[in-house]
Amino acid sequence: MDRTDQALSKVRGFIEKRDFAVDGRIPPERTLATELRVGRRSLRRALEVLEQEGRIYRHQGRGTFIYSPATYRAVTAAPDAPPNGTASGKLTSVLGNILDYTNPLEVIEVRLATEPAMARLAALRASTAEIKRLQTLAGKTRAASTPETYERADALFHRTIAEAARNTLFLAFFDTMCAQQRDAGWRRLGEHAHCFKRQAVYARFHDSIAAAIAARNGQEACAQMLRHLSDVQQYVFEQAFPRSETAQ
Repeated sequence: MDRTDQALSKVRGFIEKRDFAVDGRIPPERTLATELRVGRRSLRRALEVLEQEGRIYRHQGRGTFIYSPATYRAVTAAPDAPPNGTASGKLTSVLGNILDYTNPLEVIEVRLATEPAMARLAALRASTAEIKRLQTLAGKTRAASTPETYERADALFHRTIAEAARNTLFLAFFDTMCAQQRDAGWRRLGEHAHCFKRQAVYARFHDSIAAAIAARNGQEACAQMLRHLSDVQQYVFEQAFPRSETAQ
């Protein structure tokens, strides 16, 4: 293992232990290099790798921060801007006004266009803790004994992927889609439909998606999410427009 790889491994461990400030700020390079006992040049290269992965971001004049949607919005917002004045907050607010004019079929079309990309990014950027959480949640959707238990695990599974993608706009879109999925029509037609047979099918997709992300295989994670949501789309369409007996 070369010095850059050693530094990268140590910084990843530092992040996993969450041994940093409450606001997500990590120590300056000089301090971090001393604490981790690595060279400044190796540390700088390791930080560049983590920045490319979306694990950290740098804000001129403020420092280097561990990425999370909350801290990113707080750090990048103008100092005098209100909490909901961020780009993500405005986007969520604008999209939220559209919810009264959409339906489950439109929602699943947007999910098909965005969540496979999120899964691909998550395969690159997810932390070890997030991967373990995805595997646990996939197991919970498989073992769920009630629709309510399944719904909670399913919602957390998909949101963990959205968070692991480390893209504020994707996360804003995802949260807007989730708001629509609380609609009565979606609960009747969507992925949360109270059907144990469908839940078993979806749980298998969750297992394959989690496995691809754990393997850091972005292409496979994207493909499995696309297959999963295409299956959901087909089910939603069949329930919304059932074929009549005569048509069969």
